[in-house]
Amino acid sequence: MADAQPSTAGPSNAPVKTRKRPGQREQTVAKHEEILRAAMEVFGTLGFRGGTLDDVATRVGMTHAGVLHHFGSKVNLLHEVLTYRDQLDDAATRAVHGKAFFRHLIATARLNMTRPGIVQTYVVLSAEAVTQDNPGYPFFRDRFTGLRELVLGELRDIQNPDAPLPEADLVNAASCIIACMDGLQVQWLIDSERVDLGQATAFAIDAIVDRVVSGDVTQP
Repeated sequence: MADAQPSTAGPSNAPVKTRKRPGQREQTVAKHEEILRAAMEVFGTLGFRGGTLDDVATRVGMTHAGVLHHFGSKVNLLHEVLTYRDQLDDAATRAVHGKAFFRHLIATARLNMTRPGIVQTYVVLSAEAVTQDNPGYPFFRDRFTGLRELVLGELRDIQNPDAPLPEADLVNAASCIIACMDGLQVQWLIDSERVDLGQATAFAIDAIVDRVVSGDVTQP
């Protein structure tokens, strides 16, 4: 290999990276969130397969390339939309315990009646997650696993210590609470005049919680 020679080249033409000013960073964060909200609307209306990055870009007055600059790919955008949607409620859900936890779930259902777009996004994307090779599948699988464990832990804490239910019954109760909340959202989106999301959710959760608190009535 030839010896390296001293460089005689002039100044480098490589672009110089400049730090963003605080105002620029705030604008970038604001635009990032604006794109997420637009993507929630697009995916909630058209689904992940049907909604395009061009649809999202049009809603925020950007180009396809501009959206890619923020998220890199449509799959990355989907992942961030799902995370963003969950962050709206997750912190509050994990901050309460015992019977107050189940009161909070009912309050969340009532709150969801004021934000149908968020509910629709969740319903559409969770349903699509069961289709072949859907990129949302791992997210929803992990989400349901985490939710079951969270609800199960709270059910264990409120159960009758003198007549506890079998563990399998508590696991089923946790799954039923999640299923009731998700299933009622679908019914409400389809026919909100006949389905009261808040009242129906309260009825279902109260019935399950009462059963757990009452305990195993078969025990002597």
